[in-house]
Amino acid sequence: MFKKILIANRGEIACRVIATARKMGIATVAVYSEADREARHVRLADEAVCIGPAPSRESYLVADKIIAAAKATGAEAIHPGYGFLSENEDFARRVEEEGLVFIGPKHHSIAAMGDKIASKKLAKEAGVNTIPGWNDPIESAEQAVEIARGIGYPVMIKASAGGGGKGLRVAWNDKEALEGFTSCRNEARNSFGDDRVFIEKFVEEPRHIEIQVLGDAHGNVVYLWERECSIQRRHQKVIEEAPSPFISDATRRAMGEQAVALAKAVKYQSAGTVEFVVGKDQSFYFLEMNTRLQVEHPVTECITGLDLVELMIRVAAGEKLPFTQADIRREGWAIECRINAEDPFRNFLPSTGRLVHFKPPRETMWAADTAHRYGVRVDTGVFEGGEIPMYYDSMIAKLIVHGKDRLDAIAKMREALNGFAIRGINSNIPFQAALLAHPDFVAGRFNTGFIAQHYASGFRAEDVPHDDEGFLVALAAFVRRKSRERAAGISGQMPGYGARIGNDYVAIALAADGQHRHIPVHVDEYVGEAGYASVLVWQGEQARRYKITSTSRLSDIVITGDCNGEPFTAQVERGSAKHPLALVVQHNGTRLECLVVSPRIAELHRLMPFKAPPDMSRFVLSPMPGLLVEVAVQPGQKVQAGERVAVIEAMKMENILFAPADGVVAKVLAQQGESLVVDQPIVEFER
Repeated sequence: MFKKILIANRGEIACRVIATARKMGIATVAVYSEADREARHVRLADEAVCIGPAPSRESYLVADKIIAAAKATGAEAIHPGYGFLSENEDFARRVEEEGLVFIGPKHHSIAAMGDKIASKKLAKEAGVNTIPGWNDPIESAEQAVEIARGIGYPVMIKASAGGGGKGLRVAWNDKEALEGFTSCRNEARNSFGDDRVFIEKFVEEPRHIEIQVLGDAHGNVVYLWERECSIQRRHQKVIEEAPSPFISDATRRAMGEQAVALAKAVKYQSAGTVEFVVGKDQSFYFLEMNTRLQVEHPVTECITGLDLVELMIRVAAGEKLPFTQADIRREGWAIECRINAEDPFRNFLPSTGRLVHFKPPRETMWAADTAHRYGVRVDTGVFEGGEIPMYYDSMIAKLIVHGKDRLDAIAKMREALNGFAIRGINSNIPFQAALLAHPDFVAGRFNTGFIAQHYASGFRAEDVPHDDEGFLVALAAFVRRKSRERAAGISGQMPGYGARIGNDYVAIALAADGQHRHIPVHVDEYVGEAGYASVLVWQGEQARRYKITSTSRLSDIVITGDCNGEPFTAQVERGSAKHPLALVVQHNGTRLECLVVSPRIAELHRLMPFKAPPDMSRFVLSPMPGLLVEVAVQPGQKVQAGERVAVIEAMKMENILFAPADGVVAKVLAQQGESLVVDQPIVEFER
């Protein structure tokens, strides 16, 4: 067994590998870019080596620097994680040639299966059903359009070395094929150093289901059941679960056996994933093989009780798999939510900056620990006070739950999301909560078009209706009553001017358009020592009583307790950007911003004029922090609605900005190569 390994990656996967290595008594070496000098994986590792500037092409993608770091520190093996160089055939070969061990498949397997074009041809030869398409590299955008027409729209344009949603577009017409080919090639070149692109038929209403395989150097290959990965946004997985609620045991077995046959054909060693697209009739077609550990591997670890990273290390060290196919069990149901640094209410644009608060829910399962199951696990590479840089992908954590069945797992995940407090940047937690509450998701009725179908116009706050808004109001009143009691207890107050507690309040639910709602509230019983209050909330002529008990402190963001005998977890804090005196309540993805005031102050508040935000329709604004890589217009140029104006690069993705309406460019306010902040004007149009 190895004494020391180097992890050629960053973020949560580097921390994940370190956890298993520590369990096995193996010392670890982290590598880091200048942007990651204070990163969590650097702090956790036994040693750390800086390998260059922030851009990944100058650090995490430079094989020479990583191999040199391994040699300098005496590491015997390199674990590549996922992304970066994990599926790079040349890197795997170089590692072996330098006398080190690559903790992953052999380079010939990566060459055969990691390349999507080669793997598709091999799958065909092995008798695996494949999707119709053009499997040779495409030289130009014009050729891409011709091929797309021949296959028939819609088509999927994919980078051969792509992964994680990078270098992938769906085109429904010639214009989208032309633009999609160019964008895919640029993204692939920047992210993977390989700009080859191919095209295949896009199967409508598909399921994305993948099989986890594991092979050793002695010819043994097994499959560890499947993962359901159909909940995707822009081809990026959002929620993964195991097992799939869709396929039958017969289909599950057939897919597993086919995946094993494919892996054996290329003498696959280590962990890998064979991905399939599955039709409504449970017919399935080979999509690609990922010759690495997957982001979503924890759900497989939950249902099997196996540590996949440990098995990868043991296989790389030459050990045989310690079990056969018949030994692999499947217990319970696991779900993973990817917690990303993005704003779901601004079309999921990246959100970078400092994590002012980062408080995950209480964990009862941990990475590398297979003894504890049926609970909550958080895999992350960040910490409170750390920075989310713009140079890498947007995922900041993975939230994993394991339940006795699917409904139990969904309930656990919703409660865990309620207790996940992130401040300083925006996260997609409200969107995850909405997905988990959607009746079609709960019933298992979905495919890869689920998000596009149900959130076609984007995600809005009203897309997360709460099943009991009165509870949110009652909780705000409970916190307000508690704070008034504390204020009244402060000594030295002037007679006649002391803080008054009161029992009657009005909760003013604040709205961005000024259409605030006034909700009468009465606290008719309060026992501070027990953390108990009985709250009446009026909704029209009807009043409902909420008996709330909570011993959480006023300074706590996450509040736990009971309401009418049922346990709850919610988040409550004072102040927002627009309303510093408001209470902000978040529960099950719903956010209520309200002022809880006396009836007299509520009367005066009705008289306050509404100040409309300034009209910025003449400007093209940067929707995110990022690098301005292109300005496609000039002053005086006539532009039509939908025409390309600028391109911003952030978190390894190209984002194209289009003209919102016809007009003439008055000024270009930002220059190519400039680092932009949110809402910074880029182009101004004439009035």
